[in-house]
Amino acid sequence: MENKKSKPALVFAILAIGLSIYISKTGVDTYSSIWSLFPPVVAIFIALFTKEVFSSLFLGITIGAILGSKGSVAKFLDNIVSEGFIESISQTSGIYIFLVVLGIMVVLINYSGGSRAFGKWAHSKIKNRKQSQIATFFLCIMLFIDDYFNCLTSGSVMKPIIDSHKVSRAKLAYIIDATAAPVCMIAPISSWAAAVSGYAESGTYSGIELFVKAIPFNFYSLLTLFFVVCIIAFNNDYGPMKDYEQKAQTTGDISIRKEELIDHSKVNREGAVIDLVFPILVLIVSCVLSLINVGGFFDTASPYYHDFVNAFANTDSSIALAMGSIVALIISIIFFVVRKVISFEKSMDSVSEGFSSMVSAILILTMATSLKNISNELLGSTNFVGGLMENAASGLSSFLPVVIFVVAIFLAFATGTSWGTFGILIPIVVSMFDSHDPIFLIAISATLSGSVCGDHLSPISDTTIMSSTGAGCVHLDHVKSQLPYGLTVAAVASIAYIIAGFTHSFVLPLAFGIIVILSLMFVLKKRA
Repeated sequence: MENKKSKPALVFAILAIGLSIYISKTGVDTYSSIWSLFPPVVAIFIALFTKEVFSSLFLGITIGAILGSKGSVAKFLDNIVSEGFIESISQTSGIYIFLVVLGIMVVLINYSGGSRAFGKWAHSKIKNRKQSQIATFFLCIMLFIDDYFNCLTSGSVMKPIIDSHKVSRAKLAYIIDATAAPVCMIAPISSWAAAVSGYAESGTYSGIELFVKAIPFNFYSLLTLFFVVCIIAFNNDYGPMKDYEQKAQTTGDISIRKEELIDHSKVNREGAVIDLVFPILVLIVSCVLSLINVGGFFDTASPYYHDFVNAFANTDSSIALAMGSIVALIISIIFFVVRKVISFEKSMDSVSEGFSSMVSAILILTMATSLKNISNELLGSTNFVGGLMENAASGLSSFLPVVIFVVAIFLAFATGTSWGTFGILIPIVVSMFDSHDPIFLIAISATLSGSVCGDHLSPISDTTIMSSTGAGCVHLDHVKSQLPYGLTVAAVASIAYIIAGFTHSFVLPLAFGIIVILSLMFVLKKRA
């Protein structure tokens, strides 16, 4: 941390802790109050200011634990350990397994020579930087089943190609993050569709029907996908991303996470493209089969049987991805050993290396989830913001969609969870409207759009963490470079929701958004 930034940050941290202790000692009820948002706001501010993600997250956890302690030291420690870390690990243990297994598979593929061979082959087919980025975008579109799976798999596949064309890892992380969640949010068969449909039952529509009907009004997701294509096609990077891209092109420094660096002396020069393609295909197939298996698709004789679509609605992606990845790892090790590109002993050595490569991501995910748990469960931040929305929305009528959109952004940004955001807001929206009201579908979509947007912008979001991990990018580099792009699309989507509130149509707002983004691209190109 730079000295000129560490001193004011330390002073701010001490003041924040002191204020939290004072609030706790005075007996102020912090549950579902403005104070419930204090811990994540402090953590996000300090992280962006100092670029120290671990200390910033721990500071937020500490402040949340103090506010929920009622002045008791024993309760304070219990909040950090039990309500924070232990609860976080129990909730995300399946994702930890998936992360570790994928880290191991990446090391195996690298040392087998598969990544090298695939990069060499792709370099002959994909001729320039623009094509490499478009290829990444389309791969992310194809992996619409689950955002975690999308972020980590597409990153593992595309890194050799992106690196060969001197595209920064920050740009790769943005393409992944800006495609994975939005495409899941508009794909009827995905873990996100399943999650939304569980909250979105109404008197007229089933959950999945409501999800599908709301897709045309999901302006942030649709415009973000369009924005990604435009940024690539026009080569119009701006803000911090422009600096990362210029450095990558002029110096070759693509800003790789130090955990991603490999010992090239261990790489098998005889590796082939199949050594990357086969393990990834096995991973995709085994994870998809695991998702529908956990959802009950194969239990034909059981009362818990579900058809293909409903299997996704009832699956648990953390369990399924862990199961699928372990199966893929076992098959991959056997494949490499049989092909004699890696010995069994070397494949076992890769286990510890793969785990080590994911330690940073696991720590960030653990601390971010702990902070979310303390803020949401212990302090009731989601209830507080949900109540604000109900009060703010009353009597606004045509402006209601944009109000819901902005509130959802704020809540998802502060809490770092899109699923938690639409989980608290969708029932409120459903209760506020008659399902025959034309504004109803727009309000549901505004909730989903705002949840995705806030999740994109938040440094403590799990998908933000997964995207930077999958791309092998320094986490805060991804956060900082993505922020201007996310805010740009959010501003355009906000106006689109105002238009939709008055017209009750998706055609005009969507056309407006596309025209504005294209106009911005032409202006940036002209200035460049």
